[in-house]
Amino acid sequence: MVKQGHWTSARGCVYNVNYHFVWSVKYRRNVLVGDVADTLADLHISIAQDKGFVLNTQEVMPDHVHLFVTAHPKFAPATIVKIVKGITAKKLFEQYPDLRKKLWKGHLWNPSYYVGTCGDTTKEVIRKYIETQKVM
Repeated sequence: MVKQGHWTSARGCVYNVNYHFVWSVKYRRNVLVGDVADTLADLHISIAQDKGFVLNTQEVMPDHVHLFVTAHPKFAPATIVKIVKGITAKKLFEQYPDLRKKLWKGHLWNPSYYVGTCGDTTKEVIRKYIETQKVM
């Protein structure tokens, strides 16, 4: 994987696939504070490095998380979310067992999430480019 400006070159493809993810703590509990928030931020960094995607930026709020990630197209957004939510929940519950007292049924994360995509080009520019290909 070679990062070149806004795009990345990998075996067999060149890509610029960026995702903005947001998910919340179950019951919107304000448990992502202090050491828990710091540990979670560190976990995000290590998971991204371990799994091969780039964590561009993140924000850990008391009741939800924002991640901005660049990932190889082989990673479906749902896969990235499943990996990150699964590992972080397991590790945080191990390191901070009192978290379970604030959350029922042993779930840290709400099962739903938001994902938005972005790149360097607008939908309109891509549409016009494709429409002009036959003319050229």
